Amino acid sequence: MRDHAALAALIQLLIAALLAGLRGIRAEQVVLLDTTTEGSLKWTKFPFGKQANTPGWVEESFTNFDKGINWRSYVVCDVAYNNVNNWLWTPFIDRGPANRMYIEIKFTVRDCSLFPGNALSCKETFSLLYYEFDAATKEPPPWEPDSYKLIGRIAANEGRFNSNTEVIINTEVKSIPVTKKGVYFAFRDQGACISLLAIKIYYISCPEVSVNFAHFPATPTGREVALIEQTLGTCVANAVKIEQPTFLCKGDGKWYLPNGGCHCKPGYQADVDKQECNECPIGKFKHEAGEHQCELCPAHSKAPDYAFTECRCDAGYYRAAKDPKKMPCTQPPSAPQNLTVNFVDQSTVILSWNAPHKQGGRTDTTYRVVCDACSSGVKYIPNTEIFNDTKITITGLNAVTTYRFQVFAENGVSPLVGKSEFVDMTVTTQATVPSLVSNVRITNVKSSELSISWDAPINDVGGDSDLVESYEARCHSQHEDPTNATVVLTRELAATFKGLKPSTDYAIQVRAKTTRGWGEYTPVVYKTTLHAMGLDYVGDDDNMQVRIIAGAIVAVVVLLVIIIIMTVLFLRSRASDECNKKQPSDCDTLEYRNGEGLVVTYMTTPLFTPAVGVAASAGGPGGAGGASARSYVDPHTYEDPNQAVREFAREIDAGYITIEAIIGGGEFGDVCRGKLKLPPDGRSEIDVAIKTLKPGSADKARNDFLTEASIMGQFEHPNVIFLQGVVTKSNPVMIITEFMENGSLDTFLRANDGKFQVLQLVGMLRGIASGMQYLAEMNYVHRDLAARNVLVNAALVCKIADFGLSREIESATEGAYTTRGGKIPVRWTAPEAIAFRKFTSASDVWSMGIVCWEVMSYGERPYWNWSNQDVIKSIEKGYRLPAPMDCPEAIYQLMLDCWQKERTHRPTFANLTQTLDKLIRSPDTLRKIAQNSVRPPAHNPYYVTTSHAAAAQAAAVQATLPHAGHGSAAGGPFVEVVQAHQAQSALAVPVMPAGAGRTLHYHTHAATHTLPHQPPLTYPNWVPFTHFG
Repeated sequence: MRDHAALAALIQLLIAALLAGLRGIRAEQVVLLDTTTEGSLKWTKFPFGKQANTPGWVEESFTNFDKGINWRSYVVCDVAYNNVNNWLWTPFIDRGPANRMYIEIKFTVRDCSLFPGNALSCKETFSLLYYEFDAATKEPPPWEPDSYKLIGRIAANEGRFNSNTEVIINTEVKSIPVTKKGVYFAFRDQGACISLLAIKIYYISCPEVSVNFAHFPATPTGREVALIEQTLGTCVANAVKIEQPTFLCKGDGKWYLPNGGCHCKPGYQADVDKQECNECPIGKFKHEAGEHQCELCPAHSKAPDYAFTECRCDAGYYRAAKDPKKMPCTQPPSAPQNLTVNFVDQSTVILSWNAPHKQGGRTDTTYRVVCDACSSGVKYIPNTEIFNDTKITITGLNAVTTYRFQVFAENGVSPLVGKSEFVDMTVTTQATVPSLVSNVRITNVKSSELSISWDAPINDVGGDSDLVESYEARCHSQHEDPTNATVVLTRELAATFKGLKPSTDYAIQVRAKTTRGWGEYTPVVYKTTLHAMGLDYVGDDDNMQVRIIAGAIVAVVVLLVIIIIMTVLFLRSRASDECNKKQPSDCDTLEYRNGEGLVVTYMTTPLFTPAVGVAASAGGPGGAGGASARSYVDPHTYEDPNQAVREFAREIDAGYITIEAIIGGGEFGDVCRGKLKLPPDGRSEIDVAIKTLKPGSADKARNDFLTEASIMGQFEHPNVIFLQGVVTKSNPVMIITEFMENGSLDTFLRANDGKFQVLQLVGMLRGIASGMQYLAEMNYVHRDLAARNVLVNAALVCKIADFGLSREIESATEGAYTTRGGKIPVRWTAPEAIAFRKFTSASDVWSMGIVCWEVMSYGERPYWNWSNQDVIKSIEKGYRLPAPMDCPEAIYQLMLDCWQKERTHRPTFANLTQTLDKLIRSPDTLRKIAQNSVRPPAHNPYYVTTSHAAAAQAAAVQATLPHAGHGSAAGGPFVEVVQAHQAQSALAVPVMPAGAGRTLHYHTHAATHTLPHQPPLTYPNWVPFTHFG
């Protein structure tokens, strides 16, 4: 507290001293006219000459030898005349930089009582006027009073003398604001007896001054007395600006409130009294700008000249770039001392040493080890190139090999020297242990345990040195570094690893230790732990009775499964007459039955294929020509949703997550933007989207919430939203996904209507098709593919999202059609899915066509404001959406292919991706704009051609449709698809409402050109649709 009080008192003293210094700076008068210094005036008078009726103003001298006065003055005393009007005009006064001019008048006035009976118009005042002009004139301005501005009528404040000998001198000061080049002052007498003894015209200026090491020039006061003029200062010599120096000039000519200032440059010290920056003397330096003084050079350095900013180091001494300038110059260290080999075996050497004898005056000594003969596989501990420990372990060396190790000592100035001191040593590794463990085998497998056994090494050399002291068995995940392995030390020929993860691939190795050291590890043996709910694996070393019992149990279970499946197939074959009439793929669907979940009604996969959420026929519309390497696993097959989450999603500590803002709301809770710190150090972080579960949600809501995470966690594709992980061990429960900056695709397109090129829009569609191809190959059916469920990132990459199975559509604006099996988004859903609640990848393809239409129309709502029933009826009659405005013909034909009524005639997602790739590689095919002139066929005769004639017909059709790229699925035979067209006129459906936006005007125009031989269509608010019979 005393220190703070003392500091405050010192600051107050400094401020008082500064203010006292400023008060000593007096205002400066800059004189423009002073009659007391003139030998002759010869001012202009009026009237004058022959036309003058009165004597008027007369120039004479006013003397007072006692006071040393001899001034030229003007007098007038026409009191004996009537109608006196005498004018006296000063020369033109150039104002210069002045904003306000002052006039000081010394005068005398005689009392009218001195003229008894003689004064006809005696007065005791006179008028002072002025006239502003931009240049001096040869002739005075007109004498009319209206041409002048009256400053005031002046009377004798000090008094009037009333005797012929007494003289009383009055002084009057007046000021006026000026704006033009100069001023004429005028004195008007109307019958007084006056003597103008002295006239002084001047302006007031704040004088030239230096404050805070900034120079401020003389500054005239403002135009008004109360106005303050701000003046900008410039730094004095050898100073640099810290903050723009300013000073306020008040109306009385005094400076006020300095602000900002300058500091003396490096190499110069401040003289506060003189406000100067003087160079540092020899032997001293100053490395920073400021008001502090120069300092003596530190040890081992010198400043041989003036104004040094940094002292030069003596020969053999150095200063690192990061060293403070006040720090003494230093030297590199000497070599390390007492290099010693602490341990050596077949592959490892441990070295240690003592610190150098001379540290060079520094404390940052580090070490560096160089081994010329070491291969790239050699590892060092510590594993950094430089370190400050005096011990190092080198591993991965070859047996019976001589190595030369050099240990360098370095510090902060070693790079400036270019040569570091070192000590070296030659070490030869020991011979390799000849004995190796053999026949490593798995004896027992559980979900969290692995048991192994092995055979003892064969004693090739003999002697006590080859007796095994112990064994080391290590086990680590296949994708982890062996240094993080679980290690078991034992003297037995068996070991058990506990605490392992279920369903995880592990690598296992064993080595033996003799008196000569550790031997080599055995080759890696891989084994996968069991599923958490699975049976334990019985190893080769268990008794035969256990094997027989386990085999019998397995046989009984397999037999029961076969009987159950055959019974189900038999019952289905009798009950499903409708399916028997159709192609097999027509029954390869999923049904919603009163909200009970997904039911597989037809299955072409093998009996013992792992359960999947969606079964698709291998060559059907949802496939890609073959089974995928991975298959989607339906989380509903797990009794406990938490177990599915643990298997498919990564648990994240809530402490690594920061919620920054709420960006939306979902069915389960809020959707937020936040940050996820990345392990292990948590220093780097990425943007993520965070979906939270509402507090107090029911168990069903929590299960649905976790189910969505379990679904997302199975997918990893550039065009499918990526799940970072989940938070289930604390509240609120959260799903963490990658953050998509541009939000949902439909909103993004509406906000950027017309801003993208066609090729960019096609690129977005290609990304969506690629993501859906991946999901189809995983045997996953989305069932709600729409632009609102596609997210866009900052690079315009589109990703499939929203995998909730129990979604609850709260608003009718999204067009949900309620059936017994749940709510269906009618405008995006295929007809068979609406009618029969059957969903396949082919029904997702129909939705893909709607998404294409949304993208090309910049987010317009499909079917506008039609009711759901109108949409269903129109689709059943064969009507399809028209091409959006400026939509390429190739893209619109792609939409029509997706909207084939027979789902087996629709392309696969692999076909769509391939076609879009071709269109992107050949931009010319996108130039032709769709005209909505596709004529409706009587039926949809898509068929597979096998004859040469059919192939020729396919080639002819393909020539008219250059965009068609629907070949075979990847890896399958080439399929030529031919569409027969019939000449039927386009039909129209009523009521396309206002707001149809990008289709209404264009397609009304197109309709008049579709039928040139018929009267133009004039149906108000109607639009032609493509019709499929």
